[in-house]
Amino acid sequence: MRFTVSLCENYMFQSLYRKAKSMVTPLVAVYIRRNRLGTNRLGITTSKKIGGAVQRNRARRIIKEAYRLTEPGLAKGYDIVIVARKKAVYSKMWDVKKSLERVFSDLALLSGKR
Repeated sequence: MRFTVSLCENYMFQSLYRKAKSMVTPLVAVYIRRNRLGTNRLGITTSKKIGGAVQRNRARRIIKEAYRLTEPGLAKGYDIVIVARKKAVYSKMWDVKKSLERVFSDLALLSGKR
C-alpha cells in the first residue's frame, strides 16, 4: 500500500468507533474520519465471531488486497477502519472490492482519480 500507513493503537480505533462516519454492508463495516495528515491510516479488525484464526486471517488478506486495489482512487488524509463481517470470509475478493468501492463513494472518499 503506497499511500497508507497502519493504524495500530487501540485508542485510535476506539476514537473512530465513537466519532467517525460509518457505513455497513453485508461484507464489511467501514468507519472514516479526517486526520489532518497527508496520508491515510488503515486498520482492519476481525472478531472471533467470524471463526478461527484461519478464517480471520483469510478475511484480513481479502480486505487488505481489495483496499490495495481501491487505494489509488481514494482521497488522502483519512483514518479508516474496516471491520470484517461473517460473509467476508466466504466471498471473493472482487465482491469485497465492489463493496468497499460502494462504501467509499457513498462516504465521498473516492476522488475520481484512477
